[in-house]
Amino acid sequence: MTTDIQQFKISLPQIAEEFLCAEDETILAAALRNGLIFANSCRNGSCRTCLCQMQSGQIAYTIEWPGVSFDEKLDGFILPCVAKPRSDLVLVNLVLSKFK
Repeated sequence: MTTDIQQFKISLPQIAEEFLCAEDETILAAALRNGLIFANSCRNGSCRTCLCQMQSGQIAYTIEWPGVSFDEKLDGFILPCVAKPRSDLVLVNLVLSKFK
C-alpha cells in the first residue's frame, strides 16, 4: 500500500526563497532541512521564538493550544515549529538566524 504525501510550497518573499514542505512535517522542520535557519528554541509552541506571519495559506497545528493569542491568529501569526501546511503558504515577518 502506498500513501502519497502531499507537498506544499512555502514562499519567503523577504529573502526571495521558497521550499517544499510535506503535509506531515512542520514548517520549521522543512525549513531546516532546506538550509533555512528560522530562529527557534523550544520547538513545542510555547517560546514564540519562531513566530511569523502567514500572508496567505492554511495550516494545522500539531498541538491543541499553541502560544499564539486570538488577536495574533486573526492577524495571521503562526508558530512554524508546531504548524503543518494544508496549502501553499506565504510567510513574512520571520526571523532568520542565517540562510543558505
